[in-house]
Amino acid sequence: MSPIVTLTLNPAIDLTVTLDALAPGHVHRARDARRDPGGKGVNVAGCLADWGLPVVATGLLGRDNDAAFAGFLTGKGIADRFVRVPGETRTNLKLLDLGRSDTTDVNLPGIAARAEDLAAVRGALLEAAAPDGLAVLAGSLPAGLAPATYVGLTADLTARGTRVVVDASGPALAAVLAAPPGALPFAVKPNRHELEEWAGRPLADLPAVIAAAGALAERGIPLVAVSLGPDGALFVGREGVLHAHPPAMAVGSTVGAGDALVAGLVAGLQAGASLAETARLALAFAAGKLTRNGANLPDRATVRALAERIRIETLRP
Repeated sequence: MSPIVTLTLNPAIDLTVTLDALAPGHVHRARDARRDPGGKGVNVAGCLADWGLPVVATGLLGRDNDAAFAGFLTGKGIADRFVRVPGETRTNLKLLDLGRSDTTDVNLPGIAARAEDLAAVRGALLEAAAPDGLAVLAGSLPAGLAPATYVGLTADLTARGTRVVVDASGPALAAVLAAPPGALPFAVKPNRHELEEWAGRPLADLPAVIAAAGALAERGIPLVAVSLGPDGALFVGREGVLHAHPPAMAVGSTVGAGDALVAGLVAGLQAGASLAETARLALAFAAGKLTRNGANLPDRATVRALAERIRIETLRP
């Protein structure tokens, strides 16, 4: 089985602070605080490794504080192909409000990347990617890199026969979705807000979301997964249009749930699963992540049990 490759160009150490209630302008006493190596690609890699799949992780890390990432990757059995650059990897603050069961993110700027840094990462990425494998390009881009960075990398990987999954936002996602046919990814995972930004209009109901996701599929993206928060996710693929509904369960921190969904989607693709089974696995990964801190999944049996509780609604065959 070819290793899955994940790319994180703008990683972060996630400092999650748990509060009874977040009140702007007031002094708070935290219940708890924890630090986890993070960044979308790192989180995806961690979940895939927990599922038992071989993973290679690459990207950019500040060499001055890379120990937490090195320990995380070693502990998960993930092959470390990160390129170390001068400076420190950023810290992102996540304020978990227990009263509202939601999280407020404060993301700091990362290390500015140089052309030679991107060249080194590109080399590591292409060396690790298999012609019949999968690569995940995820997260924001650091200062110094053009919005079309993922477009170029996707074209390089696609030329090798690697299927590319992109989870990005803002100008980076806009560039990916506007790419020419040879540089379009195999799959994308926007959330509803990101899809609205691309469509240029509010998507007030599910038919509107389906229409916008379908327009992306018509552009040549074989699989479009739209995360809908507590309403689950929409999957538009060659086998039709599905709405996957999550199981009823208590929700703690939602940090990393979207990344876990991407990991489940990739695990389904790696296994050659049907669209429905891929949707089940993606939602089960996300639901399982809600019960764990950091980029961690529960054991396989628990995830499979969660998958059995996912309701799949076929909206279009």
